[in-house]
Amino acid sequence: MRAAPTILHLDMDAFYASVEQASKPSLRGKAVIVGGLGPRGVVATASYEARRFGVHSAMPMAQARRLCPNGACLIPRFSLYRQVSDVVMAMLRELSPLVEPLSLDEAFVDLEAGGVAFDATTAREVGERLRADIRAATGLSGSVGLAGSKMLAKVASEEAKPAGLLLIEPGTERELLAPMSVRTLPGVGPATGEHLRRAGITTVGELVEAGEDELVRMVGRAHGVGLYRMALGLDDRPVVAERDAKSVSVEDTFDVDLHDRVRIRGEVQRLADRCVQRLRASGHSGRTIVLKVRRYDFSTLTRSETLRGPTDDPGVVREAAGRLLEGVDTTGGVRLLGVGVTGLADYTQEDLFAQSLAAEPDGAAEADGAEGAEGADGVAGGAGRSEAADGPGEPATGTELPGEPAPDPAPERRWTPGTDVRHAVYGPGWVQGSGVGRVTVRFEQPGSQPGRVRTFRVDDPELEPSDPLPLVGEGS
Repeated sequence: MRAAPTILHLDMDAFYASVEQASKPSLRGKAVIVGGLGPRGVVATASYEARRFGVHSAMPMAQARRLCPNGACLIPRFSLYRQVSDVVMAMLRELSPLVEPLSLDEAFVDLEAGGVAFDATTAREVGERLRADIRAATGLSGSVGLAGSKMLAKVASEEAKPAGLLLIEPGTERELLAPMSVRTLPGVGPATGEHLRRAGITTVGELVEAGEDELVRMVGRAHGVGLYRMALGLDDRPVVAERDAKSVSVEDTFDVDLHDRVRIRGEVQRLADRCVQRLRASGHSGRTIVLKVRRYDFSTLTRSETLRGPTDDPGVVREAAGRLLEGVDTTGGVRLLGVGVTGLADYTQEDLFAQSLAAEPDGAAEADGAEGAEGADGVAGGAGRSEAADGPGEPATGTELPGEPAPDPAPERRWTPGTDVRHAVYGPGWVQGSGVGRVTVRFEQPGSQPGRVRTFRVDDPELEPSDPLPLVGEGS
């Protein structure tokens, strides 16, 4: 615990949805819901306008549509989110060498290590300047928490939302925490929260009153001791600059359960290739191949196979994933498939033929699981929340997040709402919807006035997919 509030926590506000609003002028000030659009799609994040209708992350998209029927439902554009995140993280690294990213939109910064703040006054100045710089460079808002520990800085940024700054003076922690819900504390999820509620403990202050011994009796020694320390506002964890990636994985949830074994095998091969692309982009290779299968009854199976050495060869990963699939019973249907690589390294094993032949099966794990979200892919590592998490119910790191759905072969489904396009005559725009052989496009771009809507045939030769345009002022 520090004597000065020099640990900063930045959390961008409704990140995915805010990026969409900034890049699509006609959506500013309106309800925007980002997530998987299929029947089993899940909300990744929602704008504050949509949250007023009760929409929140991890909610089934079908339910979100019922609650907010006039909301704009869009697929995530992760490439654009990463570009914007890179701009923000670069600003944080200008403040200090100790920056600990938790996700695309969230990070801790040790201001003292950067020599930019040593007391409450200078810390507040840095926080306010950072918020203004982010707004100028990206057009987005972020909330800043400042405190003498990581836990309290994170609590402060949550209290500051949206678009605010809260500084917790050392010595005032217990007074601030006492009336807050126990769910405010890290590690207190729905199950622990309900367990404590049944014991009559709903606030942090009541945790302190219960005492360490009682908490140990209720939730176990490791969790009880930690919970009591957090309730007192005690947290001595340092800001860690580097978080090594632990795994790379991709997965898709299918709108309709897959029954055809050939189709399932083909999807596994496709996921293996996507996983290797992610693996190479992160500069890693991996030694253990993991297959994930969620069946029609929501039971989830994982199978893994360890190679002799790390690889980033797509053929080796496809072959291993295929072998793992052979040991899985898919009778009844499959709703989700995933392929991952763990045991990461920054080098590859040259003897690929040998490692393929000498793979060692690791056994299997089987568990019942709840329905996941649609199509997550990314590099996993460290603790923290998802890119979009900035409010109650938002998914934590490691949960499945909505991703780009697999292309539908039907012509009328070529254009997914929210994707970027360019027309030879009308210029850049984005897809509002498609069906019955037509696609509707709104032609506008970041910084412009809300644009006009035009409709084309889905096979119009002058209409093409496009890369996202940078946000206004980005990188300036």
